[in-house]
Amino acid sequence: MKHLLKLLDLSKEEIIHILDVADQMKYNQKHGLEHRYLAGKTLAMIFRKNSTRTRVSFEIGMYQLGGHALFLSEAASQIGRGEPTEDTARVLGRYCDGIMIRTFDQAEVEAFAAHAGVPVINGLTDFAHPCQVLADLMTIREHMSKLEGLNLCYIGDGNNMANSLIAGGLKVGMHVAVATPKGYEPDKEALDYAATTGRFALYNDPKEAAKNADVIITDVWASMGMQDEAEQRQKDFAGYQVNDELMALAKPGAMVQHCLPAHRGEEITAELFERHATEIFDEAENRLHAQKAVMYLLMSEK
Repeated sequence: MKHLLKLLDLSKEEIIHILDVADQMKYNQKHGLEHRYLAGKTLAMIFRKNSTRTRVSFEIGMYQLGGHALFLSEAASQIGRGEPTEDTARVLGRYCDGIMIRTFDQAEVEAFAAHAGVPVINGLTDFAHPCQVLADLMTIREHMSKLEGLNLCYIGDGNNMANSLIAGGLKVGMHVAVATPKGYEPDKEALDYAATTGRFALYNDPKEAAKNADVIITDVWASMGMQDEAEQRQKDFAGYQVNDELMALAKPGAMVQHCLPAHRGEEITAELFERHATEIFDEAENRLHAQKAVMYLLMSEK
């Protein structure tokens, strides 16, 4: 693994190895064990999209690993003034030991990887959210003691979360069901991969997707950059709320996950969110540990 651009690029063994290292990182932190594996290393963090969890978890993660993270906003750098991506990548690659980028276009992340000469981590694009799904898988394995054979259900927009859950879930041996309204299906690249596995189903009816689920995952109906579509999406996603009626179709004791921020009363009821808050905020915490594992595996001296 040279970069983390999307989970479609990784093998099952690579994903499981990241999760195993993430478990060790979490153990080390909880038990006060030294793990400054990236002492003297620097990570450039480029943000074209605002963030809470991504910025805080990467910045603290680098600090805990003994390194330094440098925040670069679009407005406060030449990135926002139209400097070509490949030029920015070449410069940062000569200064830093790794680059994390949170942006819109997947092609921009791929271009950074092609030109930087250092590891590049996708902090989020409109196509993929690999760090979040690694944290999801880590949390599911913590609570369920396995991944292989579990039924993962995603209800909502066929967005970056859907694409990455399809890739990550299927690669680790899960059965994946996705329910979206017509016209909001996941990306063709994710669906083409899913079609090769025999363990994927796409529905327009969320009740069909939720049957016998071990874990149900949802996300906001209008992601960043889609605010002008919010009113139409409210109409199109009516009936796609994760609620008690939907959970009754899942297996007893099924988990609920949400990548946050959540719009209580829209994609998930406030009551159900609070009932599963421990799992959801375990998931949020595990962004830190999963990303520390990724940074260590990509940036440490081999």
